[in-house]
Amino acid sequence: MAACRLIALHINKGKTIAQCLADRTDYSQNAEKTNGGEYISSYECDPETADQEFLLSKRQYLQMTGRTQEHDVIAYQIRQSFKPGEITPEEANEIGYELAMRFTKGKHAFLVATHIDKAHIHNHIIYNSTTLDCLHKFRDFRRSGLAVQRLSDMICLEHGKSVIKPRPYKERAKRTDYPRRPCHRDDIRLAIDKALLKQPKDFEELIRLLVEAGFEYKDGKQPSLRGKDSGRFLRFRSLGEGYTVEDLKAALAGKGRHPVKSGKPQNHRRTLDLPINIQEKLAAGKGAGYERWAKVYNLKAAAKAILFLQEKDIHTMEQLREKTEDITRHSHELLDSVKQSEKRLAEIAILRKHIVNYAKTRETYVAYRKAGYSRKFYEAHREELTLHKAAKEAFDQLGIKKIPKVKELNMEYAKVLESKKKTYAEYRKVRAEMQDYQIALKVAEACIGEEAEKEMVQKEQEQAQAQNQER
Repeated sequence: MAACRLIALHINKGKTIAQCLADRTDYSQNAEKTNGGEYISSYECDPETADQEFLLSKRQYLQMTGRTQEHDVIAYQIRQSFKPGEITPEEANEIGYELAMRFTKGKHAFLVATHIDKAHIHNHIIYNSTTLDCLHKFRDFRRSGLAVQRLSDMICLEHGKSVIKPRPYKERAKRTDYPRRPCHRDDIRLAIDKALLKQPKDFEELIRLLVEAGFEYKDGKQPSLRGKDSGRFLRFRSLGEGYTVEDLKAALAGKGRHPVKSGKPQNHRRTLDLPINIQEKLAAGKGAGYERWAKVYNLKAAAKAILFLQEKDIHTMEQLREKTEDITRHSHELLDSVKQSEKRLAEIAILRKHIVNYAKTRETYVAYRKAGYSRKFYEAHREELTLHKAAKEAFDQLGIKKIPKVKELNMEYAKVLESKKKTYAEYRKVRAEMQDYQIALKVAEACIGEEAEKEMVQKEQEQAQAQNQER
C-alpha cells in the first residue's frame, strides 16, 4: 500500500539552480537513510553527479531553444511511502524505478533513493524537468498527482502489494478533535513538577533545581522564568492555578496541595455539569470567594436536574436509573444499525466499481487468452488486464459465484442509504436525550448520596406498608 505525492521543485530564494539541485539530491542520497547508498538506483545519470548532469541539460536546452521561464521548475520529486512491514527495501527501490520509468516514459533522467530510517520504507524519486534530448520540458498536466497515484497503485497490484482503497467524501472519517500544541508554559509546568518530585526544602531550592535544568530565573515584583528556547520571560502567575509563587510556597510548606500535571495538552471542556464537592476544594486551599461561587454553581446544577426530572415525570432514583439504562441501550442499538448500513454501502460501492471494470475489460482478457497469454499482448494492454485481474480477485474474496447486476446494486444502495439517513436522524435525537438523562442521574447521585437514598427507599417502603395495613 503506497501513498504518492508529486512535488515541483523551484529555485529557492537566495540560492542558485546548482545549489538547489545539490541540496535535493544530497538529502535523498543520505548514506544513513539509504544504508550507505545501497538502495539507490538511477536512469541516464550517475547518482553522484546527477545534479551537475541536470544543470548541464538545462544549459543545453537554453542554447538549443532559447526559451526561458519566469517561474521555472528545475526538477520534480515523487515521494512514495509504503505500509510498514509489507515490503523490503530492494522491492521498494524496484517499484520506485518502474514507477519513474513508466511515468516519464524513459524521456527524463532520474534517480531513486529508498530511505529506511523510518518505520515506513519510502522512496525519493527525483527526475529532471528537461528531456534527454534537451528540446522539451516535462508538462505538469492537470491532476498529474492523481495520475502518479493511480500508476503507483497499478504497479503495486502487479507486484502483489496492497493499495489504498479510495472512499467517497461522505464515508471518510471526519476529524473533530484538534489537540492543542504544547507551548513554553507547558514545558515550564512540566519542569516544575519534576523539580517538586525531588522534594526541595523551600522555594529558593526549587529555583536552584530549575536553573540547573537550564531555565533562567528573574526575581522582582513579578518573578518569572525563561526556558532554553523561549524568547521572553514568563511570569509564575501566568502558568495557571497551582503554579503561582504563593501556591508553590504553600505546597512546599505543607499548607496546600500541588496539582501535578503531565506535559501533554489537556482538554478542559466540562462533559458533565456536576455539583462541586465544596469541602474538598476548601481543604485544597480555596478561599471564601470560591465557596460562595461554588454554592451558586451547585444550586444551578441541581435546579436544572430537578426541572428535567419534573418534565419527564420521574420521582424516584430507581425510575431515573431504569430510564437512563433504557435510553442508553436504545442509543447504542441505533448507532450499531448506522454502522452496519455504512459497512454495506462501502461494500456495494466497491463491488459496483469492480463489476463495471470487469465488464469493460472482459473482451480484452478473452483476446489475451486467445493469444496464448502472450507477453507482448500483456504489455500492450497492461492497465486493462490488471483491472480485470483485480476485479476477479475481489469477486473471489467476497465469495461471489454469480455477478449481480449493477441496476440491482443501485436499488439496494438507495434503500440502505435512505434507511441510514432516517436511523441517524433518530440516533441524534436519542443521543441528546440520553446525555440529559445521564447528567441528571449524576447530579442526583451527587446531591442525594447513598445514605440519603437508602433513607428515602426505607421511608417509601414504610409508607407502602402503612397503606396496606389501613386497607
